[in-house]
Amino acid sequence: MRMTPLPDDEWDDRVRAALAVLVPEHRLNPRGAGSALGTLVRHPDLVEAYLTFNKHVMLQSTLDPRLRELAILRVARRRDCAYEWTHHVKWAARMGMSEAEIEAAGDGQATGELESAILTAVDELDVDSRLSDQTWATLAAHLDERQRMDLIFLIGGYCMSAMAFNALGIKPEH
Repeated sequence: MRMTPLPDDEWDDRVRAALAVLVPEHRLNPRGAGSALGTLVRHPDLVEAYLTFNKHVMLQSTLDPRLRELAILRVARRRDCAYEWTHHVKWAARMGMSEAEIEAAGDGQATGELESAILTAVDELDVDSRLSDQTWATLAAHLDERQRMDLIFLIGGYCMSAMAFNALGIKPEH
């Protein structure tokens, strides 16, 4: 790790308040927060803003949870982010995705027009920050404008998270 989680003796009310935006009260401690949040909380103002955004894309988004997980898994694989991959494999499995579906999503393969378009959107946005007219049209045939916006911000947000986790050397807890 390039940057370690905040030591126990440095946790104060400001740190707990920053995490409280998204994290339940019983996890507002060094062990409960985990390696990623325990590290990011070294900058409470930043992590509070990040978690406010992340709360929307993960919990308040207009996108179906399965579609969110497909996109996140693809981002994690493309960005080679072990932390995101490990955590979201667990989320995807809890929502009923099989190991084969999870691996396929990571590889950019899906059955069905919408799921394929979601994975293609990840690839296109990650390569050049644009969506092709074909991908946009396919997404528009299945998703309303808010869902398409939520998808774009979800992908961008998780690309940013992967970049931060990888750059900071944050590893998954096993």
